[in-house]
Amino acid sequence: MIVIDGRVPDEAREITTGQANRVWYVDGPVSYVLKHYGDPARAANEAVALTLLTQHQAPAPQLLGADPGAQPAWTAQATVHAEPVPATQLLHELADPLAVVHRIRGSHVGRLAGARRHRTWRDYLRGRLDNYADAAPDLAHAAAVLSRELDVTDVDTEPRLLHHDLQPGHLVRSLSGRSLLLDWELAVFGDPLSDLARLAVRLDLPDPADVLHLTHRPAPAAGRRIHLYWRIHQLADAALSTDPVVQQRGRSRLS
Repeated sequence: MIVIDGRVPDEAREITTGQANRVWYVDGPVSYVLKHYGDPARAANEAVALTLLTQHQAPAPQLLGADPGAQPAWTAQATVHAEPVPATQLLHELADPLAVVHRIRGSHVGRLAGARRHRTWRDYLRGRLDNYADAAPDLAHAAAVLSRELDVTDVDTEPRLLHHDLQPGHLVRSLSGRSLLLDWELAVFGDPLSDLARLAVRLDLPDPADVLHLTHRPAPAAGRRIHLYWRIHQLADAALSTDPVVQQRGRSRLS
């Protein structure tokens, strides 16, 4: 019987692509992907998200093991033999798996685990704006403008599961043709339009309304909400991104 304990086996092959975590492919009788996290809270959040997704038979990898309290924190996920969906087909193929995800109701607002829970979506967003202003004081005015707009925008919504890091590479197509969403460490419960707004930022779209077709029944105020979320995600990039290109693009968009 295979024992997965978070340690990197000698035969593991590193497949790290991001900046915050290290990732290995481990071959064997049971192959799996081992992920070490720079932030234990992200490990806890991804473990809970994957467990929830499995319960709902949603399009995501199966969690085989996790220990957010270890040094380093880790998860082990079932290997997905798949290829990334090309960016040119992303918006076409994302609709169905995203609809499954957005039907999953949340018990609270905010991260699933490893972070403070919020009473309302508005409270969560206001907290994010405060964090961005603290991280980049020169952007405090932009955060204040968005906070005032948040106060007069109807954002009350039943919390649903959001991936919250949609971008090319995170949607893959398995050999059987099934689409799966990877990398759930930033998942939150909130407004599905925020998922779409973040995707619009990642694709550098000039108008977030270009992705509104990914929600099946947009509310009458959806256009205003998605534009507000779009600008909040741009502020997040401008204040917190460790990638100079992404950070500068966020600042340029804000200005």
